[in-house]
Amino acid sequence: MNLPNKLTLLRVFLIPFFLLFIYLDIPFHFLIALVIFAAASITDALDGKIARKRNLVTNFGKFLDPLADKVLVIAALTVFVELKEVNMGAIPLIIITAREFMVSGLRLLAANSGVVVAAGIWGKLKTAFTMVTIVGVLFWISLCHDFSFGIPCKVQDIVNDIAVPVLIWISTALTVISGAVYLKGYWNLIDSDK
Repeated sequence: MNLPNKLTLLRVFLIPFFLLFIYLDIPFHFLIALVIFAAASITDALDGKIARKRNLVTNFGKFLDPLADKVLVIAALTVFVELKEVNMGAIPLIIITAREFMVSGLRLLAANSGVVVAAGIWGKLKTAFTMVTIVGVLFWISLCHDFSFGIPCKVQDIVNDIAVPVLIWISTALTVISGAVYLKGYWNLIDSDK
């Protein structure tokens, strides 16, 4: 197994540990979850670059890399909704999940037609912005819960009720745009007249 695929597998392997430390009631558990998520995000940036640079692109990587990204992001957003640590609501999670199902369906149809659906600039931007947003939210949650800095309630309210939802909704908007770009580019695969 080549290095990019090992990095992708590492990302998959880190997801349950991220979830474990989010829920584990031990000191600095949010900080540990943040470090795990950040490490998993870095593997996402590295595996594709290494695969393309060293010509190590494989079918296994094409399959598992986007799947690992989707599971990692959806796991983190689901945790945010469940823990109610930030005021984001379930709607962004539903939109993002729906887009991921749609793109996965398009990839399946494309594969059946012998077409490879490569990640476009909007998809890469969406993934990068979403992962950076999640790291920022995890950092904020860790700051509020793992450390005793005495952050004023007013600051907490502004971040929880305005800053975080705005970042989540920007991620959601980028998700919708990238989904629409994929849909437009591969519409011929799902044309109802065919």
